Amino acid sequence: MRSLIVALSLVFCSLALAGPPDASPALIEKGKATFTINCVPCHGATGSGDGPAAVALNPKPRDFTKEPLKNGEKPEELFKTVSEGLKGTPMVGFAHLPEEERWGLTYFVLQLRNAGKPPAAAAKPAAGAAKPGAKAGAKK
Repeated sequence: MRSLIVALSLVFCSLALAGPPDASPALIEKGKATFTINCVPCHGATGSGDGPAAVALNPKPRDFTKEPLKNGEKPEELFKTVSEGLKGTPMVGFAHLPEEERWGLTYFVLQLRNAGKPPAAAAKPAAGAAKPGAKAGAKK
């Protein structure tokens, strides 16, 4: 009996530590379908917070393309928001959806968020790094 308890404990711990699934094209496509059904009414088709229901909501839905995400930018943080919602806002949780669907939704929202934005490395050069096209040792 003791070994069964230990084995089950190890299984549950390994599941908890597994982390998010890979953001495959199929998973993101599933997330897009879920977004269209559940999120477009408030957040709009592009995630700009301009869905038809947005006019009646207070506070207004988040604009994923410009505003920081309330609980963080990491997939795990957004997954938590998708699953639990946000207290004090009209954002409800979607824990009733299968976990895979919530991960797909998470990755699709992150894709909307990053649409048209340059990669972080290209957007902000590291401190002390030369600007592209600048000659080494050139003074300003």
